Amino acid sequence: MKHTTTVRSACRMCHGVCQVLVHLEDDRVVNISGDPESPTSRGYLCPKGAASPELLYHPDRIVHPLRRAGRRGENRWERITWDEALDEMASRLAAIKEESGSEFFSMMQGTGRPYMGFTNRFANAFGTPNFTGVAHVCYIPRILASMMTCGPLPICDVYGFGGEDPACIVIWGCNITETGSSDGMCGGMVERALRKAKKVIVVDPRRIRPAEKADHWLQLRPGTDGALALAMLNVIVTEDLIDHDFVHRYTKGYEELSRHVRQFPPEWAAPITRLRAEDIRAAARTYATTPPACIQWGNPVDMSACNFQTARALLILRAITGNIDRPGGDVFWVYPEGVRPRSPFANMDFLGMQFLPPEKEARALDGRKYPLCLVIHPPAFWRSIVTADPYRLRALWIMGSNPLVTMTHSREIEEALRLLEFVVVSDFFLTPTAQFADLFLPSSMWLERDDVVNVHKHWCVLAQKKVALVGEVRDDREVMIELARRLGLHEAFPWKNYHDFLAWMLEGTGMTFDEFCKQGILTGTMRYFKYRENGFATPSGKFEIYSDSLAGQGISPLPVYREPPATPLSAPDTAWEYPLILTTGAKIRYFFHSEGRQIESLRRRNPDPLVEIHPETAAALGIGDGDCVWIETPEGRVTMRAQLWDGIARDVVSAPHAWWFPEENPPEYGWKKSSVNLLFGDTDYDPDTGSESLRSALCRVYPAGP
Repeated sequence: MKHTTTVRSACRMCHGVCQVLVHLEDDRVVNISGDPESPTSRGYLCPKGAASPELLYHPDRIVHPLRRAGRRGENRWERITWDEALDEMASRLAAIKEESGSEFFSMMQGTGRPYMGFTNRFANAFGTPNFTGVAHVCYIPRILASMMTCGPLPICDVYGFGGEDPACIVIWGCNITETGSSDGMCGGMVERALRKAKKVIVVDPRRIRPAEKADHWLQLRPGTDGALALAMLNVIVTEDLIDHDFVHRYTKGYEELSRHVRQFPPEWAAPITRLRAEDIRAAARTYATTPPACIQWGNPVDMSACNFQTARALLILRAITGNIDRPGGDVFWVYPEGVRPRSPFANMDFLGMQFLPPEKEARALDGRKYPLCLVIHPPAFWRSIVTADPYRLRALWIMGSNPLVTMTHSREIEEALRLLEFVVVSDFFLTPTAQFADLFLPSSMWLERDDVVNVHKHWCVLAQKKVALVGEVRDDREVMIELARRLGLHEAFPWKNYHDFLAWMLEGTGMTFDEFCKQGILTGTMRYFKYRENGFATPSGKFEIYSDSLAGQGISPLPVYREPPATPLSAPDTAWEYPLILTTGAKIRYFFHSEGRQIESLRRRNPDPLVEIHPETAAALGIGDGDCVWIETPEGRVTMRAQLWDGIARDVVSAPHAWWFPEENPPEYGWKKSSVNLLFGDTDYDPDTGSESLRSALCRVYPAGP
């Protein structure tokens, strides 16, 4: 008879970090279920979490280190040991540092995974400024806006720790109830809060599920969020719907804001957003007069021509209505005592920012053109490799990223990967990107890791317990610690091994890791209105509506709106030939960016890339539901299947990102067929952050034929 056991852990198939129950028969994981006693997720589990055992035991998963045995793209590999892999990496990197300089090595990471913080720490300790990723279009712009405006990132108080639930919830560009999570927030908890709320406002070009029963669905033109936010500020200011006590006692710059927003009434925003002025006014009044209110924002805020400024406008909306750090509003979580947090709000030193001297920063590949871009601007990064301007990198370590399908300028990336001297990829599977690697390092997934989980959730840390191990996979942080020791980076990586690091994380709690696992969770003691005693973590100690720090950097100290570079308004000549507005990147419930398409239970539910088209538009173009179509921009074209849906405007189409086909032949795995990032090239970037307007472009769609 098989022996059955259940272990409490924390899922990490996406950003949610839901607590789960792992069910084992003997030593094999057979099922994952939501933990009904979890205060973070209360039994919720999305399909990705349920599919975890399929990922763990997938037959195509790479579970031993590999070295390329042929030319790049031949898909010829030889199995090697971890010592061989790490010795080769240490030898090659040390030689590059000696011969050319540390800046000729670079690192890239994907979306926020447990390695977040370790990767840039390693890069900084090695001495290279050339660290890149997708931070310019994902989460970091909102973090920076928060740090410059009020300190920490405000989070919707959907858990009701203060005895009050949100009376009004704004879902702004975030389909969290579909995807299951966002930025450490559990979609199930947001759904619960939506059911309790008196008023719901949804801002989205797509009729996402919460919009169906919302009091206000603001179906704005993609990419115009900043204009809508300014118009709502105008209504609240001119109609004196502000929280006078908070504004006058705890903010700086309200008078400047009052003068500034008078030029942005709803009548100004209406033709830009394609919303009725009266609908903008009604939504602004609802938000301002239904306290407590919170704004659950999402990734579309980051992917625009003015992402940082839009984030600032949304922060100011929260502040002038008195919804900052109040029960049921947008709050600043209190960290658990004794745990060393990995959040940039609480522990910048963990990221290793102190290691790079100015002369090294001066050698950054992009010249730090964008003052609020914390990574090397990706288009400049790849182009520098192709052109060798200002110099050509020699080595790149890609961790948890598949840039051929998750970044723009895809063909240039392919050329750059061919030109690099030494490429290392850490991942679960051989991807289109990994096929260009010289070394492939097999990463552990969450069921194979011990961890103190606290990257995205700020009010708690969760225990993640290792329950399985397939082959020789390793935690990416363990790999970095071992490589750092070989390279003599002892100051940045003082731990003897990975479990020594975990003990260091928990040192202040007085608990061992095993004791922590038995408890499962450590929580902070939530306090509200903390600014009344401590002020805000800004230069003035107040909520900075007007920012002198930004003005000193040549950045607008008050929110502004910029029209995206490729729209019917900004590019009418292009719109004549490409009449449809293309919005991309709406997250898919069954996949996490480029991950999951080889997982049978997930792929079965979404077998093909689907582009959403309004039925009337499709009929005029001779397109039926399920037909293969071409989506074309001035940069190129890709094919997808049409999904007819009236939840989108007639001149808007929505296409998913990061598609590739693991079932097709290597080395390409069909990635050039349907990767929407092939449709984006050079453009005008956000001058503050370097963001790319991926939510608003111009395209045409037509049948692909039989």
